[in-house]
Amino acid sequence: MPNTTRSCLLSALLSAVAVCGGDAVARVFPFGPRHRAVNDLANQFVPFHAHLWDLLRGRADGGLLLDWRAGWGTSFLPDYGTYLSSPFAPLVALLPRADVEYAVYAVTVLKTAVAAAAMTFLLRRLGPGAWWWAAVLGASYALCGWSLAEGTYNPMWLDGLIALPLLCLVGEWVREGRRPLLGPLVVAVCWVANFYTAYMATLGAALVLLVRLAVTDSFRVRILVRAAVTAGIGVGLAAPVLLPVLLGSRHAHPGLVREFAPVAGTDFLARLLPVTYGFATPAAFVCTAVLLLAAALPFRRDVPGRERWLWPGLCAAVAASMQWGPTHLLWHAFTTPNGSPYRQTFVLSGVLVLTAWTTMTRGGGAAWESGGPGPSPAHGRPDRRDCPDRRAVAGGSAVVLVLALAALPSPVLTPWALVLAGAGLAAVAGALLLPRRGRYGVLAALLVTGTLLGQASATTAYADRERLVRLDDYPPLGPEQERRAAALAAADGWPAYRTDPGLPRVAGNDPLLLGGQGAAYYSSHTPAVLTATLDALGGGWTSRGRNLQGLDNPVTDALFGVGARWRDGGVVRTDTRLPLVTVRPPGPPPAYGPSPFRNQELLLGSRVYEAPHAGACRVGTEVFLWAPDATGPARLGDREVRLLGGRPKRQAAMVSLGFQRAPGLRPSLPGPGALGCLDHGRLRTAVAALRARAATSVEVTPSGIRAVLPPGGGTAVVAAPRTAGWHCEGVEPTGYGGLLAVPLGAGRTELACSFRPPGLRAGLAAGAVAAAALLLGAGLRSFPGLRSFPGLRSFRGFRSFRGFKASPGLRSSPELKASPKLRSFRRRRSGPGSGPRSLLRRPRASAG
Repeated sequence: MPNTTRSCLLSALLSAVAVCGGDAVARVFPFGPRHRAVNDLANQFVPFHAHLWDLLRGRADGGLLLDWRAGWGTSFLPDYGTYLSSPFAPLVALLPRADVEYAVYAVTVLKTAVAAAAMTFLLRRLGPGAWWWAAVLGASYALCGWSLAEGTYNPMWLDGLIALPLLCLVGEWVREGRRPLLGPLVVAVCWVANFYTAYMATLGAALVLLVRLAVTDSFRVRILVRAAVTAGIGVGLAAPVLLPVLLGSRHAHPGLVREFAPVAGTDFLARLLPVTYGFATPAAFVCTAVLLLAAALPFRRDVPGRERWLWPGLCAAVAASMQWGPTHLLWHAFTTPNGSPYRQTFVLSGVLVLTAWTTMTRGGGAAWESGGPGPSPAHGRPDRRDCPDRRAVAGGSAVVLVLALAALPSPVLTPWALVLAGAGLAAVAGALLLPRRGRYGVLAALLVTGTLLGQASATTAYADRERLVRLDDYPPLGPEQERRAAALAAADGWPAYRTDPGLPRVAGNDPLLLGGQGAAYYSSHTPAVLTATLDALGGGWTSRGRNLQGLDNPVTDALFGVGARWRDGGVVRTDTRLPLVTVRPPGPPPAYGPSPFRNQELLLGSRVYEAPHAGACRVGTEVFLWAPDATGPARLGDREVRLLGGRPKRQAAMVSLGFQRAPGLRPSLPGPGALGCLDHGRLRTAVAALRARAATSVEVTPSGIRAVLPPGGGTAVVAAPRTAGWHCEGVEPTGYGGLLAVPLGAGRTELACSFRPPGLRAGLAAGAVAAAALLLGAGLRSFPGLRSFPGLRSFRGFRSFRGFKASPGLRSSPELKASPKLRSFRRRRSGPGSGPRSLLRRPRASAG
């Protein structure tokens, strides 16, 4: 087995063992009774992957463009591009839907292993060295603190962990003038998989490319132009997904806007060590072997000065940029995150690993730089000159000790962090000083590998425990949720009526997780119009308006066609509902005010609520409470309901306190609120009047809706939010109380509307242009006769892109000169056509 393949497989195995071992120690799902359903993992990623399962199996209500299940019908392509566009996401369909949590966990471990293999491949590509050292350092990157503490419950971000080494590899191809067709494709895949972390990885790869150009003396303008063209074409190919995601964010309800505040330097240094945790601090942990080797590079006198200082300088620059406001905004696409503020930390881990590998591979001094006999990694036993000498090991160890001592005042530092860091430092330093032969080499490998596995597993276990304590958690999927989903599926009558998954909530996207069609929805792209409409009608929310809760209210159920819902442990049905499309009389749309009771009546077109008299409702009416800022129990007789409000962070929904059974009985409230007394007789009369002017036939499609309407004109109102992207045949759609509406002429009896996410058409056009540019560049390389076509010869962009001839930096690079095959070739041949220049020259295609 080739050493590179062996290295990649070993690094992937080490990563998977460390992650699973840490979860097993913490007794966390799937290795113990503690669940992983915390924060966005439970609210977003598991439900969205469950919906992807339904899409792939043909069981979803909607398609790739439009989702009819959550949020009363919302755009889905932005959510797909944010949460589900990873090449690994479709693997969830291989397991039963009930095991979606197992599938998401397996995908998470797989992504970590692939990131380790990708970094290992990059390290072997950058220079010769011991194969097992490359595996350990590649696994150290995949097992960095950011991956173990942040990426594990935000699995979409792990695609950025994979993207960084891949984009650095593309940078190497650009530097060498190789693979102009594959490079943009790799960039496109990385940006489609997760554009957010791919953007950060692209910045990191650009910095790495600049350092590589400097240390190989190949800094040329044409290489920078080639890099820009490669990145531009790759991002252009991703535009059909990227642009709808960006415009979806523009139409989304705004989240929290906060100013960036850098953490204390002691906290930053403490997070470099194992077994630390802090939500608002950078998870910068990397194995002690990486820290020691990176710190040892400046002490290696046999490494050229430019290389000896540029790599550590890059590490320092990336770390400093994480603490400065302007560069913090640059890393995060000029928007301070709502959650953890150090989402680019994996880039720091990556450059630390690259610096550590430079320390291990840049021995041999002048002999190597001049192309003479240098280190040979033929059997994974490098020359002694590959490894740092005692002076470098001592210097690197001293630097790590100083960093650990400086972190002592930090409150995030734990005793186990110091114990494991100290033991790891001793083990790695000892391994570096051992002889490289026989049993000593095996012992060195065991010491370094054991350090990595011990520190990474302990950090994983500690992060698992701390997340359950510090972050909001939700009930995991189990028999009760499966029973509920089965009951909802049995009651489903879509599109004749909606089936709401109801209360209590399991997570933030219950319609996607459990089935049915409801108002609940949580995404980075929650439409502002949906939040405003639900807020006006008495809905509740958390996450400052982005995590919308379902509204259990007979009036809104009638308006949005809810014919069945989960309530009090079972499915309840009602006939007091409207079809998805109704026709309202001509006139202006309703203008909402501060009272949700009055707003519901305006949207319904009839008075159905009564005001309480002396704090009590009339007997026979249903009592509803609107107390958005109240927290605590509300009671009416023997019925108790708990509220959780407090704007601007969260808002309690309008709730029912039951029917008024006794005259004069007042409810007990936890805070200020308003009461509304619902007359169900009036509600049934109002619904019957609207049904007389409702659609006689409704057909929903994966990307739109069609309806047959009664004659007479008016305004057709669809029970779906008026989000950007709706287009209707023959007329421009408008809004009606936040819902989709279409003005009708006197003779119009049909409605046909389709949904196209904003940015999709422009994204497809940009993707087509990028694909044409890529194919044209490939054609210029494959068919030299095309280069004489009028106008192309003077198009300098394609000239720089198509060029294959190796740059001067490649021809003089240490990696090429150190190649044993090249040196053997030189000894066997002489005269014209020999040497690296002829090996790198591209053969011309034949004219025929």
